[in-house]
Amino acid sequence: MSLAVICSRALAGLQAPEVTVEVHLANGLPSFTLVGLADTEVKEARERVRAALLNSGLEFPHNKRITVNLAPADLPKESGRFDLPIALGILAASGQLDADRLAPYEFAGELSLAGDLRPVRGALAMSLALHRQGGHRAMVLPMDSAREASLVQHADVYGARHLLDVVQALLPLTEDAAPPEPGWVRLETPEPEPVGQHPDLRDVKGQSGAKRALEIAAAGGHSLLMVGPPGTGKSMLAQRFAGLLPLLDTEAALESAAVLSLTGGFAPERWRQRVYRAPHHTASSVALVGGGSPPRPGEISLAHHGVLFLDELPEFARTALEALREPLETGHITISRAARQSEFPARFQLIAAMNPCPCGYLGSRLRACRCGPDTVARYQARLSGPLLDRIDLQVEVTAVPPEELMAAPDGEPSARVAERVGQALVRQRSRQGCSNAQLAGPAIDAYCEMNREGSSFLQNAASRLGWSARSFHRVLKVARTVADLAGSEAISPPHIAEAIQLRRALQSA
Repeated sequence: MSLAVICSRALAGLQAPEVTVEVHLANGLPSFTLVGLADTEVKEARERVRAALLNSGLEFPHNKRITVNLAPADLPKESGRFDLPIALGILAASGQLDADRLAPYEFAGELSLAGDLRPVRGALAMSLALHRQGGHRAMVLPMDSAREASLVQHADVYGARHLLDVVQALLPLTEDAAPPEPGWVRLETPEPEPVGQHPDLRDVKGQSGAKRALEIAAAGGHSLLMVGPPGTGKSMLAQRFAGLLPLLDTEAALESAAVLSLTGGFAPERWRQRVYRAPHHTASSVALVGGGSPPRPGEISLAHHGVLFLDELPEFARTALEALREPLETGHITISRAARQSEFPARFQLIAAMNPCPCGYLGSRLRACRCGPDTVARYQARLSGPLLDRIDLQVEVTAVPPEELMAAPDGEPSARVAERVGQALVRQRSRQGCSNAQLAGPAIDAYCEMNREGSSFLQNAASRLGWSARSFHRVLKVARTVADLAGSEAISPPHIAEAIQLRRALQSA
């Protein structure tokens, strides 16, 4: 047969649309043509496939006109994931393999010149797309990629290390021949393994107020900004925040891992762990929210269901910070380009830290500030009002006196705080099906009811502090979280008072 059809998958954002690899051999001047809106990486597959087949002891049809079509033609294709299906298509079209035995499978993998299979990006996204579409085909991938794809429940995934492993498994069996050794290995969904330990919150000496703010942020899914002089423990507190959050459930873990898989950054041993991303303050807006051609996920999407820590917040480019506004509200980011549009999830928890002024010592009891009022105002003005309005908790982290630094660690360990956080989250999910930070519209009125005294107290505070409607509702949701941590069904004035104290404005000179 001179025509072979192989199934594979491309990547388009977080989607993995099906791609049909059609290989045709014809008489004529020898050539190897690849069509179907293929990127340079895909076109280079011609040389990789030719060398891999020859070095594996297989026959390459040098005297034929080879045409490979990647359908649909209007879908851009990138990376070396089509090396394996192209090689198998050539073998089937030249009669070295039975094309009917290829039909129950989808193939993807990059080939080395010696025929070894190298991992590809987006294996988990491909497996997840096949599962959600209700497909009945099995996937054949390089071994490392197959381990990643097998995390999807009930996925039928095979892993191979060499092109010959795949060819051997696809060879027809004769009646008098002994069954060959299995060329590939079927991988079962692995059981979650014990996760690594996060740094303990008890390591941070003092800072009881900031620790309380971390607990409330974890319990309600709220964003947090810590303001204080350098060296007060802001980064240490942020690094311990993920240890207060519960493990991801299977669905959330798959979503998080699928986004990481698009960049090749997912490690199966970190399955169900919260992602902690801490980009440098020189990161561009594209690095933060995503972009490029084809569009790739940014830091906010790679931190999906995890923690995004932005240290030295005012030092980030203003355009990069302003790009965070909509994702903080909606939980997703849409990247539009002239050719197409891609959407990535971005349900992350923002933890940010900053100094109160350029020298860092405004309001410090240990050192005097060298900055004038205009300098302080310009520095703090790098953060726009709309962005600050979207950050639920804004707390001050003061310097720790030397006598406290020399004392033994105080406070509670992360495990005990995480237990209270977990109980509060269970309370929220059983009551409203989501965290308090995700409440919107009528749900806020339904689940954040206050008595007359509490309502009057919050209204007076909002009028005096000049809050927007967004700020009003965010303080109300924080008060709901404080009440959940206290095990209270009703929001009382003490809960509202603590929520107001946790939304302190930046100190001015």
